[in-house]
Amino acid sequence: MQKSENALEYKQIDTAYALNEPQQQCLLSLAKGSIEKGLKGVENNGLTAELNLDGQLANPGASFVTLNKEQQLRGCIGSLLAHRPLAEDVVANAFNAAFKDPRFAPLQLEETDLLEMEISVLSTPQEIQAIETLEQLLESLQPGLDGLILTQGFRRATFLPSVWEQLPDKEEFVRQLMRKGGIMQWSSEIRCERYHSFKFGAQWQEIESS
Repeated sequence: MQKSENALEYKQIDTAYALNEPQQQCLLSLAKGSIEKGLKGVENNGLTAELNLDGQLANPGASFVTLNKEQQLRGCIGSLLAHRPLAEDVVANAFNAAFKDPRFAPLQLEETDLLEMEISVLSTPQEIQAIETLEQLLESLQPGLDGLILTQGFRRATFLPSVWEQLPDKEEFVRQLMRKGGIMQWSSEIRCERYHSFKFGAQWQEIESS
């Protein structure tokens, strides 16, 4: 297989999205608080308003919040592009993962003791240049590291880097993502973007309420 230098070219992603331990605990607490509000029938996207957040949590950021129940997905909602303060993004995505993921019924209080929460903070997506064939895309991917976005017309889908844990084979990873996005077959018109993420999480009982 002939390598395409352009397809393989990949700039080092800014690691400024990485968070220290207090910042991680703060976001987990905010996410839990948002879900607890939702369990009481309140959608509180203003949960962060009265907090004195440090610069990184107050700066625009993109995140995904994933809920797992007994090691099975229970909800996952997120943002691919930063468009609001990171803390607010996490608060909103936590609520939506618990109550608005169309694949699942709204979370119930009795389920929370079995939950594990994960937060992924995303780097800015970068287009993978000069991808004409599926083979070129597969060659350029970095398993376990790359999140991938595929866009064709109005169809768009992404897999977080953590999905490599379930789909370690490159071709299966891409084909399952195409299926998720309703993209029936490979085309040179598909736009390919990659990103990295900083992931952390905890069991529900271990997270302090905000």
